[in-house]
Amino acid sequence: MNYKNLFNIVVALLSSPQKAWSKIKEEDSHNNAMSDFVYPMIGLCALSFFIGVLIQNNAEVDIVRDAMIGCCAVAISLFGGFFLASYLVDMLGQKFLKRGPQFELSSKFVGYSMSVIFVLHIISGIIKVKLLFWLLQIYVLFVAFEGARSLMNVEREKLTHYTLMASAIIIFSPELIGWIFNKLSEVLN
Repeated sequence: MNYKNLFNIVVALLSSPQKAWSKIKEEDSHNNAMSDFVYPMIGLCALSFFIGVLIQNNAEVDIVRDAMIGCCAVAISLFGGFFLASYLVDMLGQKFLKRGPQFELSSKFVGYSMSVIFVLHIISGIIKVKLLFWLLQIYVLFVAFEGARSLMNVEREKLTHYTLMASAIIIFSPELIGWIFNKLSEVLN
């Protein structure tokens, strides 16, 4: 994986989503967004959480165990949330936009739209800023709007509604998976 390219994609999506989505659309159709973007970003989020726990908790006995459990929770919530959101956005396209199944395109849209969430997880893994974390997720709306317009080719009349629904799916899917994982962890302990 080329982390310099990964960094450039994230910066482009956050600073100028319209240009970034145009470039993503022009990319080779064989480019796999999951292996080239989503999986490395999930790994960086988990690593950030692990390092953050180690930095913030000095001299505790169970620090490594707690860091590993939290690291797994972050990875599972983002990984499961990505696939749940991809499925739901694909269903949204079929029902709301009256299109056929386009799971690969939907997963590409979801993966790149999650760049805001990935960056926020990386930052909040080291620096705990819960309120800021939730406020900045609103930027997913703007990134998803540009992606829906450019990559997904959503009609102008349906663009706002599609963007709102897709953004809600993208934001809350990882949270739902994380909540389920935490509840299961409590039950199994």
